[in-house]
Amino acid sequence: MHETRREWTISGMDCAGCTQKVTRAVDRIAGVADVRVSLMTQRLSATVTRDAAPRLEEAVRRLGYGIAAHTGMAAQGECGCGHDHDATDAPWYRTGKGRLVLLTGGVLALAWAVRIATTGSLGYAAFVLACLIGVAPVARRAFAALRMGQPFTIEGLMTLAAMGALAIGAAEEAAAVVFLFAVGEVLEGVAAGRARQGIRALADLVPKTAQVEENGTLRTVPAAQVRVGQIVLVRPGDRIPADGTVQDGLGGVDESPVTGESVPRVKGAGDAVHAGSISTDAALRIRVDKEAADTTLARIIRLVEEAQEARAPTERVLDRFSRVYMPGIVGLAALVILIPPLVFGGMWETWIYRGLALLLIGCPCALVISVPAAIASALSAGARRGLLLKGGAVIEAAARTRHVAFDKTGTLTRGTPVVTDLVPTAGVTEAELMSVAAGVEGGSSHPLARAILTRAGGATPAIDARALPGRGAQAQVGGRMAWVTSPAHAAQAGGLSDPAAAARLEAAGKTVVAVFHDRAPLGLIALRDEAREDSAEGIRQLAALGVSATMLTGDNARTAAAIAGPLGLSARAGLLPEDKLTAIRTLSATGPVMMIGDGINDAPALKHASVGVAMGSGTDIALDTADAALLRDRVTDVPALIRLSRAAMGNIRQNITIALGLKAVFLVTSVLGVTGLWIAILADTGATVLVTLNALRLLRMDPTRIR
Repeated sequence: MHETRREWTISGMDCAGCTQKVTRAVDRIAGVADVRVSLMTQRLSATVTRDAAPRLEEAVRRLGYGIAAHTGMAAQGECGCGHDHDATDAPWYRTGKGRLVLLTGGVLALAWAVRIATTGSLGYAAFVLACLIGVAPVARRAFAALRMGQPFTIEGLMTLAAMGALAIGAAEEAAAVVFLFAVGEVLEGVAAGRARQGIRALADLVPKTAQVEENGTLRTVPAAQVRVGQIVLVRPGDRIPADGTVQDGLGGVDESPVTGESVPRVKGAGDAVHAGSISTDAALRIRVDKEAADTTLARIIRLVEEAQEARAPTERVLDRFSRVYMPGIVGLAALVILIPPLVFGGMWETWIYRGLALLLIGCPCALVISVPAAIASALSAGARRGLLLKGGAVIEAAARTRHVAFDKTGTLTRGTPVVTDLVPTAGVTEAELMSVAAGVEGGSSHPLARAILTRAGGATPAIDARALPGRGAQAQVGGRMAWVTSPAHAAQAGGLSDPAAAARLEAAGKTVVAVFHDRAPLGLIALRDEAREDSAEGIRQLAALGVSATMLTGDNARTAAAIAGPLGLSARAGLLPEDKLTAIRTLSATGPVMMIGDGINDAPALKHASVGVAMGSGTDIALDTADAALLRDRVTDVPALIRLSRAAMGNIRQNITIALGLKAVFLVTSVLGVTGLWIAILADTGATVLVTLNALRLLRMDPTRIR
């Protein structure tokens, strides 16, 4: 049967326990596979058959959540069934759980009023009624989960505790606990909503409308409907509605919403601009290059959303722990209830009460939410500053980094080399030398190739062009096979006539290429690529973090030393792509290695490193390659990435300590009878809220600042 990948927006999820319930319920449905549920994006995705989709939606609704087919970042409560569900941005008092708080609070207040004004029996009945009204929707969700094979849920424990309290005559406490539980769920929802704001803020960066030029007039259209090739006008102070190229105008463009770069860049005709950027001081006419779904900002949003579904190893461990922990708590509560009365003659009412308190304390919500809340906050904080990480596993690996390996061209250097010297062989003119080189390099996107093409004024006609990884390129130019390679390779092929000139240029810190026909040298071309302004500072910051650095380059040893020496890092030169992979393996023997490249070359090394990081101004390749991307082309963002990851892991450790510490304390006090049902539910809710608020602190972190 035909299967498709589909997405839904789910409303009403406010803790990690919610995602677990939805995942386990949906996983049991025939025709449903590869289920992924994200709390922070409120998204469910799964591979489903046509007849399984309605059953999936019905299963989610039976658990008490709203579900709607996903149509984009703005997708909210319409589910197609005629019902409205809680919108992501709805105030708490308009949500289902918020209305339950108001209802249970009102009924509880009325019960207290009845107790004060009437006899004890009538007041007791009022509290019983308040408890039953409040616990009814909770019990309905508990039974729905039970029918789907999930007996150990917080709703189930809550229902059990409330009914048990009624059974032993603690109606007033039962009603109060039900009310406090409802309040806790609302607080958890509010905290989770704040954690989601980072992603929604990214989506809000793109303007809702665009001014499109058509036949000399302007027409306002929704930004999502702008098409490739159209011309849009962006006035001073307006946000750019789509990725494109400036056609007319010259002015500053604030790219901080997209790349985190705080200083506006001057953009003129021919320059690329990103959707979400702001034209600061000039009107710009921009040709649209990408539709709304393919812009750099849209890709960043998708990356952050998908990254939150990529679970960290610590999160998976805690999830497995919680599956054992919940049944264990229920078993422990049963022992607390049964053993003292049966073995030691204790009072049943006393030990039932303590066992019920133990049930409420045992809920693992705070523990389970401790990791995803911190990861989501770290991902959002990084995205706002041009640091994109693809999931919790990447954050954990980056936090453990002990060595960073840098590619040279386009990473430690600006990536914009220029031709500095032409040394043609006797009988060959500079024009002939450049013409052959431009033919060979005509189809290449390598920075050295672009520099040669710029100097030559464009490509020369050629056929059968192909790259020689780690060596250069070859093509047929003017009917003869020609090569542009390193001097070492040219010497082996009989294409180098002046080794001394090549050595002299390399000693000056320049990259040298040899141009030749079959055993017929044509000459040398020398190029220079300067180190980035912040490279030395980035290396210094890494050292301060206890992280060592090495430069890996295919360039010659002299040029490598000229770049690496002033930056204060070691260098390994003359490396082919497979040599870089070997170097990464060697470095990995001493600890986790982060590899920084330009997202175009060195794919094997990037993939083999503990963390592969692409540096590339928001290009498609930089966003799609490796485990993380740095959008600002700053070497100092490498230590910033490590600082952010270490802060996230520190936050996770704090959260786990808070969750387990509070549980341990109140488990003991509940068994000893020091604390009762009220405190039990307050401790459970309080731990969840504390953990979430602690994770939200990461949203305010600026990892690019050194404290």
